[in-house]
Amino acid sequence: MYQALYRKWRPLRFADVIGQKHITDTLRSQLASGRLSHAYLFTGTRGTGKTTCAKILARAVNCEHPANGDPCNECASCRGILDGSVLDVLEIDAASNNGVDNIRDIRDESRYTPAVVKKRVYIIDEVHMLSQGAFNALLKTLEEPPPHVLFILATTEIHKVPATILSRCQRFDFRRITPEDIAQRLLYIAAEEGITLTEGGAKLIARLSDGAMRDALSMLDRTASGGGTVDESTITQSVGILGGERTAQLMDSIRRGALEAAVEIIGECYVSGRDLAAVLDQLLGLIRDMLLVKTARDDVSAMLSPAYEVKTVRTLCDGCAASTLIAYSRIIQESLSRMKSAANRRVEAELCVIRLCTLGADDYDSLGGRVEALEEKLKHGVPMVAAPATAPTAQSEPDDDRPPPPEDRDAPPWDEDAPAPQAAKPTKKTAPAQVEEWPLWPKLLSALTGKIGNAAHVNLKLSARAILDGTTLRILADDAVTAMLAGAPPTKEAIAREASALLGQPCVVKVKEAAEEQETPQNDALDAVLRNAKERNIEITELK
Repeated sequence: MYQALYRKWRPLRFADVIGQKHITDTLRSQLASGRLSHAYLFTGTRGTGKTTCAKILARAVNCEHPANGDPCNECASCRGILDGSVLDVLEIDAASNNGVDNIRDIRDESRYTPAVVKKRVYIIDEVHMLSQGAFNALLKTLEEPPPHVLFILATTEIHKVPATILSRCQRFDFRRITPEDIAQRLLYIAAEEGITLTEGGAKLIARLSDGAMRDALSMLDRTASGGGTVDESTITQSVGILGGERTAQLMDSIRRGALEAAVEIIGECYVSGRDLAAVLDQLLGLIRDMLLVKTARDDVSAMLSPAYEVKTVRTLCDGCAASTLIAYSRIIQESLSRMKSAANRRVEAELCVIRLCTLGADDYDSLGGRVEALEEKLKHGVPMVAAPATAPTAQSEPDDDRPPPPEDRDAPPWDEDAPAPQAAKPTKKTAPAQVEEWPLWPKLLSALTGKIGNAAHVNLKLSARAILDGTTLRILADDAVTAMLAGAPPTKEAIAREASALLGQPCVVKVKEAAEEQETPQNDALDAVLRNAKERNIEITELK
């Protein structure tokens, strides 16, 4: 009968346990010196070796010929525990035996000495599933058990175990197994089983297993059942996820705002039967790698996922600010939480991609994050769209070479006594003629570097222009945010100071929105009065 790989290759000695050397060394030392505790508590995520170490410890304390703390697995006690014929070593599932009566049975049985082996061992798996009454019934026996009894508790949710239980046990925390250790173990098992596993496939399974050796062996078992070479493509098809290259293409489409290409990739994932939540989770993992590359000052290549090359991640980071990546991650996490109860997961995934491709100002945490994103785009070049050529208007003057229009025979006869038509007078809201921008404006912006706030400086570069009218410098902002930042007293004073230095004379700075400037008609008479007053040294206060 075929046996699953994770059962067939379960470690039989502490030396075979991967990634938990800090625990196995301590247990072997206690066994060798005879300083065993009466109760142990193993905690950690799934598939990290808690139950495996508990079974090895149960055999080691009863082994007739232990070697350096490891069981021999050859004596009668070890063989009996392995095949389950020794009834003094019990493995109890607390999820289905969580009542007070089950714990009372354990308490009553623990009074009797073991019949075959040295110690009676109780392995209680998922101990956090016990009821409050069961925990209370276990307290006294756990605190002062008979000398021939050993309790080994295992749990994945340590926060659900009462403090009274924790204080009565020696606690060991199992770590997630590193992807390098998992990949190395997978390659060894594949070679022993005759499975053709590529190094890239082993690294991909190691990354997807999230530190759980059991999950990695289950994925290898499922992928290898189809026969052939187990590589990245077969793994992605078997598990139902995107490959590293395709995920990078999706991220590239998002950062470029290529909505059609990004939605097309999501559609392909849906048609091929891939889990869309897993696809978004992969995208979130890539964003994590990009954030590490973008924000870390040192080399972080060892911390990146093995599914992506460092060069690819660095290329994707070009033009993406850290604040933009954080906004991406928040949108994806919101979509993942909604996807659990979504009626149509495809629509939810496509809406998520649309939000990512059309990132707006409200998606950033603060104005500083938005400014950082603008600076990043300036650094790598902002794509400019050429304005479409305007068609000639009907009011354009006719070409002199064209023949005159034909006479309209149906027009009424001309009345010589009728008054001649007059041209319509322009209204006050007619936009004034375009005024040339101050030539020294770029030089002024350079002089302001480091003397005004970063946000104000970037917004002035992107969304403002300056017009010099005598000794008055009018700054026209394209939006209210730029006008607010430039009009702040410290910023305005710094602009006036640097502009006066460039002009060689005192200068007055006025900040307005461009729309307000167009709607305000010029008053030549008022300007003449102001000039005359200045020539006569008359002090005038202007009210805004």
